[in-house]
Amino acid sequence: MKTYIETYGCTFNKADSQIIAGVLNENEIDIVDNIEEADVIILNTCYVKLPTENKVIYKIQQLQEKFPDKKIIVSGCMVEIDPEKLEKVAPNCSWIGPHQLNKSADIVNATYCGEVIRETGFSKESKVGVPKLSDGSLIHIIQICEGCLGACTFCCTRFARGPLNSYPISDIVEEARKALDDGACEIQLTAQDTAAYGKDSGEKLSDLIKEVANLEGDFRIRVGMMHPKNILNDVDEIIDAIKHPKVYNFIHLPVQSGSDKVLSEMRRGHTIGQYVDIVDKFKKEIPDLTLATDIIVGYPTETDDDFNQTVELLEKVKPSLIHLSKYQHRKGAISSSLPEVPPAVMKKRSKFLSELKSQITADENLELVGTTQNVLVVEKGSKGGFIAKTDSYIPVIVDDVDVGSFVNVKITDATATYLLSELL
Repeated sequence: MKTYIETYGCTFNKADSQIIAGVLNENEIDIVDNIEEADVIILNTCYVKLPTENKVIYKIQQLQEKFPDKKIIVSGCMVEIDPEKLEKVAPNCSWIGPHQLNKSADIVNATYCGEVIRETGFSKESKVGVPKLSDGSLIHIIQICEGCLGACTFCCTRFARGPLNSYPISDIVEEARKALDDGACEIQLTAQDTAAYGKDSGEKLSDLIKEVANLEGDFRIRVGMMHPKNILNDVDEIIDAIKHPKVYNFIHLPVQSGSDKVLSEMRRGHTIGQYVDIVDKFKKEIPDLTLATDIIVGYPTETDDDFNQTVELLEKVKPSLIHLSKYQHRKGAISSSLPEVPPAVMKKRSKFLSELKSQITADENLELVGTTQNVLVVEKGSKGGFIAKTDSYIPVIVDDVDVGSFVNVKITDATATYLLSELL
């Protein structure tokens, strides 16, 4: 029996697919890269945004039409968030809920034999130290916790991932050590909210980062998304941890809006003043910090004045990376009961922010042209060359180098998303 796995969504979901593959591999079920060769297809879904929902639904329908003789299993967030729609779209498909990955081999075997098996529901089982099978990448993802402490009105992901469940520091460090022994050059600590880590167990994100960073070897650590409200009482310690030479000078700190009114209506739990204070502290201590943030354009209660405050915040803070999303209703989200911003207004605001985003990020990257950077080569590029990362986690295109090596380059040009270089 041969199984093909296709993954949508975030780093956390990618790690879930690696766990599914690891469980199948332990049970002598072959994983193939070519969907044509597969007997069973697993589609690991994301449901965070409407365009992604539409994409995965189309893919499920397409697979059923194109491969009527193959068995299909749907996993990921859609399974828990919208089972009613999934039942309509794929009545003959099996399901693997995000908390039921340890049952993957049983589900695949039963589905292959013609049964429809659906394993859903929450679990406290750890996703650290379990068998994983990656595509040979030297980037190793570790899920440090699952779930969150938030109640954001626009979010449906929390219905799939459940309440916060942090995994022990000792287990995470042990998985990182093994990954480094196996040749990993980058450790990614990921979660729905890494800043929530340990708030249920008494451990701290800052301690976790330091313990992983103190492992032997020449490698880098990327810390995943942090909710601003959850680092307020540990800012100094987290800054200290990220200043470690093995940790990228990078934080992903989503603000979502520049308006305190909208943030309150989103139930974000932080203010713009607090957000700016956090960013100022980080930039003071880490001058070459790369700040990534997220903005939701056109939240239902966003007025022109609220939008202008978002513009002012971005012009003030100047994030190096800005992830923009047009607001759209999501299944089960509280804000879905509100009337949406008119499409013409949404389009105008989104276009303005897209242009502002390109200007800010391009200006940030252009400042690096002519500088010398020591970069870590992390993977082969999909369009040729290799992708490396600066100490500030900015992508750099390099040629003729070994993945996993550190090289010195001169930055020759820049775009809004990456740098070009020549080897020194």
